[in-house]
Amino acid sequence: MKNNFLEIKNVDFTIGGKIKVKNASFAIENEGETLCILGPSGIGKTTILRTIAGLEKVEKGSVKLNGKLLSSKDKHVEPEDRNVSLAFQDNSLFPHYTVEKNIVLGAERNKTKKKKKLGFKEIINLLDISKILKKYPHEISAGEAQRASLARSLLTQPDLLLLDEPLSNVDQSFKEEIQVRLKKILGKLKITTIIVTHDSYEAFYLGNKCAIILDGQIKQFDDPYNVYHFPNSVEVVNFLNRGILIPAKVTGENSLENKDLGTIKGNFIKHYPKGSNVQLLLQPEDLEHDDKSNLKLEVVDRKFRGTNFIYTLKTSSDLLIPVFVHSHHEHQHEADEKFGIKRPINIDHIVCF
Repeated sequence: MKNNFLEIKNVDFTIGGKIKVKNASFAIENEGETLCILGPSGIGKTTILRTIAGLEKVEKGSVKLNGKLLSSKDKHVEPEDRNVSLAFQDNSLFPHYTVEKNIVLGAERNKTKKKKKLGFKEIINLLDISKILKKYPHEISAGEAQRASLARSLLTQPDLLLLDEPLSNVDQSFKEEIQVRLKKILGKLKITTIIVTHDSYEAFYLGNKCAIILDGQIKQFDDPYNVYHFPNSVEVVNFLNRGILIPAKVTGENSLENKDLGTIKGNFIKHYPKGSNVQLLLQPEDLEHDDKSNLKLEVVDRKFRGTNFIYTLKTSSDLLIPVFVHSHHEHQHEADEKFGIKRPINIDHIVCF
């Protein structure tokens, strides 16, 4: 039986004597995959990285990397002997060295002497930091410092790369491009990576898997698609904030009824007996706009997002429902106008609680 490349089993992630994440188990199956960890601030995401890196000890459970036990109650491999690289959110560049010297330190720390799949110049160019190499840390922006710190970590050629909010200080206008470049670098280097982020879109793009940490537990561990479309709890729905839960009654094998929206049809993810009262997850892409429809809702707000508008609509029961509309749509509804919803309402996968 093939072992997981990284395996965390029944670990209490603790810092300062306080358990931040309790009895956690998860794994990265294959070398070169990326796991993204999502959760609110202070929940323990960074503590997970610090523990895997060996900066915090394990009193319960175990951490294994590529079949080797790194941490347990009875064993602790020191950080410098793990070939695990941790890039902190605050970049931690040495102030008395130039950016170039800071980055080169990564290559010098490559204890395994692996053959480089990407050279210094290629990583520098992909992260767009060639113009700051001769500068000192106090002369560059926070976003540039983060990218320099990331370059240093990549050059160590670690078995496992741990990134704590690696793009949090990058300008929004540049962030998506850097995400694309980072994904390209990780793909070429085939470095197994764990990324802590508060940005769900970033996690969905970069991660092969996503872990949602809430209330001191891993609430969901799954593919990004499943985390978004099939959240496993109300807590995950509320955290992702990508939809609304509305009351409904199950009326058949493939249908339910809401008093404001009428009949809603689709495929249930979980079976509910006819007559069950449930909370239906309604996401912005589930409803379609149709000015000719007799189902009209009041426009409360409209946000322009470039490729689309996000309308907030109010039902007769004062439910506030988000709806996506393509930005090329000619009729842009204003606040207090009526907005038509296409009938019948069909949802590919019906998620209820």
